[in-house]
Amino acid sequence: MRATSFFYLSIILGPVTSQQIWDIWQTTWDRSKLFTSLAPSAPINFATPGPIGSADIVVNDATKYQSIAGFGGSLTDSSALTLNNLKSKNSGNYWNLLGYMFGPTYGANSAGLNYIRVPIGSSDFSASLYSLDDTSGDTSFSNFNINKIPSYVFSVLKDIQSINNAIKIHLTPWSPPGWMKDSGTMNGGSIKSQYVGTPYATYLLKAVQGFQNQGLPVYAISIQNEPQNSNPTYPTCTMTPTVEGQIATSLRSLLNANSLSNVKVVGYEHNWDDAGAYPVQLMNSAANAYAGVAFHCYAGSVSNQDQFHNAYPSKAIYFTECSGTFGSDWWSDIKWYIDNLWVGSLEHFSQSGLMWNIALDGNGNPKLPGTNSCGGPGCRPLVTVNSDGSYSFNQEFYSMAQASKAIIPKDPGGPFGQRIGVSVGGSLSWALRVGAYVTGRVSSTDWLQYSIVVLNWDDSASTTWNPQPVTTTIEFRGMQATYTFPVGVTTLWWFAPATGANVASAAKNTTEEAVINIRASNSEYPGRNVTIPQSKATYIRP
Repeated sequence: MRATSFFYLSIILGPVTSQQIWDIWQTTWDRSKLFTSLAPSAPINFATPGPIGSADIVVNDATKYQSIAGFGGSLTDSSALTLNNLKSKNSGNYWNLLGYMFGPTYGANSAGLNYIRVPIGSSDFSASLYSLDDTSGDTSFSNFNINKIPSYVFSVLKDIQSINNAIKIHLTPWSPPGWMKDSGTMNGGSIKSQYVGTPYATYLLKAVQGFQNQGLPVYAISIQNEPQNSNPTYPTCTMTPTVEGQIATSLRSLLNANSLSNVKVVGYEHNWDDAGAYPVQLMNSAANAYAGVAFHCYAGSVSNQDQFHNAYPSKAIYFTECSGTFGSDWWSDIKWYIDNLWVGSLEHFSQSGLMWNIALDGNGNPKLPGTNSCGGPGCRPLVTVNSDGSYSFNQEFYSMAQASKAIIPKDPGGPFGQRIGVSVGGSLSWALRVGAYVTGRVSSTDWLQYSIVVLNWDDSASTTWNPQPVTTTIEFRGMQATYTFPVGVTTLWWFAPATGANVASAAKNTTEEAVINIRASNSEYPGRNVTIPQSKATYIRP
């Protein structure tokens, strides 16, 4: 709901089953609105249906799909260093940035990002090569040291956790220690056969335990980042599905034996183009070890995710990496991200939506010395942080924020959103790209939240530039609302009783008038005072 000073508002409803749209967030093609709450002065009402609009969105809450784990990005060593340097340079800006990205409070001016991928050891965005045990032959791992990970990684993670205690941490190794590989280095090569299974799985177990001991619970761990990537200029490791499956089977057993059965094991972590082969072979050989698989965007099509889903519909799909490139077109990128990632990947059964680096400088640095990763103009992060302590959010963030806002919990500790059925009709059905979600409540008597994320890409960009708003009807449970979507991305939601008993109870009282007291307040994050200006949440350290 809108974040304002305290007030009470009594609304007289006719039938208590009618719904109203009060909450609208928007990012427009011309950047006149950037993840902006419109806070309408009057609600948009669902009423008796009339003629449909130029587009007609039909939300079908009877059809339910996967629950959404969340949105976010990777906290590489470079991202953590960039943010830590900002904290030293301008701590106010640091807390403002983290609050705007990760603040989970319902109705606050923040995106509520919550899913963070963290490398185990060095990646192409580290200051140097390192693993968590660089002592050759140390299969007892007596020299394993979680603190080989730079201290600023843990510091920034804990600061994010202090803002959003619902963060999900997903660990991913770019390579085993060099002494475990036939290349003798973390760069390129493959794991030696004698370390497949328990030896390397023990290393990964210790990484999970190391994060847990830091007070950072681990949600998931992948076996290998991009197992078909053999780039020799940064940490990589090729693995066959058989080898990866053997490691996963051993790791699953070790996690279970060490009271970590809730930690998910995730496979593949590579591109869409091989979705019907490698990850399927992985499940064929070791399905019991895996919660599911993860995909990246760098080759293939998002629809390829269906090849895996159709083969193993009970297994989870995660989308965990994509990167923008400096110099690309802002609005074209927004369209691509919504179409392929924040609506598209979820439409093809993903439970998460992540970009690559959370934060870097304006040149996409710092990177591992000597790497050719992210060549050319450089990889663009969610937020660019400048040496003077200023920062700017990029199109990756704004598009993602619109999607995240639709699925974050309504109640503290409550569930995230779940994808539901939606279709688009009308003469301009092609102009809208839509995802729909329902968010449950902690109390069974509270109304559920129904949200839609809508991309209007009717800009005639392929001919003559001519952005056109689309007047749209929204159909829900036999009622209809109307809204005109500008060219851009719009997220809006309403509340309705759950189906079944709650609907029956509501129907019983449709002849009665209901008076509902709504209380709204300044959103507050635990431990910090927060004001809500139009564009950013401002944190003041206690």
